[in-house]
Amino acid sequence: MLTNSLPKTKLIDPYILSLVNIIGKKRSLLQNLEIINIDSKFSNIVSDKENSELYIKNEFHKAKGFRKLHVEVAEFSGNLKILHCVFFPDPNYDIPIFGMDLVKVKDKVNAAIVDLSPVSSLIGNDYQKLLTEVDKDGFSLKRKLPAWGEIFSDNVLFASLINKSEEASFFKLVDQYLSILLQVSLTKKPDIKKELIEERIYYQKRYCVQQMKNDKTSVVLRRYFDQVWVEKYISEILFDF
Repeated sequence: MLTNSLPKTKLIDPYILSLVNIIGKKRSLLQNLEIINIDSKFSNIVSDKENSELYIKNEFHKAKGFRKLHVEVAEFSGNLKILHCVFFPDPNYDIPIFGMDLVKVKDKVNAAIVDLSPVSSLIGNDYQKLLTEVDKDGFSLKRKLPAWGEIFSDNVLFASLINKSEEASFFKLVDQYLSILLQVSLTKKPDIKKELIEERIYYQKRYCVQQMKNDKTSVVLRRYFDQVWVEKYISEILFDF
């Protein structure tokens, strides 16, 4: 388990660990959960080179209704800490994409985003209704989505977290979104209509393509790795569809 390996590294940020724990707890409730083994050179990446220390840990699972459940934690030179999580649904199921990212710079959460993103032009009424009960007002510094962020839903939260209270509110929001995802996924059965499945495939491909337009990811990685490695990591590990 990811949380078991983290204390062995320098990545011991308690807030990130709390989010990793809640993600793992909710993930464990999915049906037919299995580990996906990946190339070892991408699963646990460590460098203790002076002034260029880094740690990246990737973990993949699959489950009924989900083709890939990805959690990534990373720390770069002790100052930049990242938690990245995407739960990609199986296109045969009408389940939204759960996405969450957290970026800490010198112990301040500069960016926190969470969403249940659509996988078709028809947003599922079941989870839309549940989302109306979620409170996203406890954040004083909400941020504007980048141009590529059109893939997100109207229910996305993107904010900087300015204090412990807002960190607690974001934790609660992640918990709520994961609970909604779990509730929806457990009720879904696979579709047989080819056009519905093809639309979901298109939406997932588009989600990955748009995410790869976020050049901040490649800028950080290129400080530590060559261009070929960075492109392979982004296209095969982070956004492979």
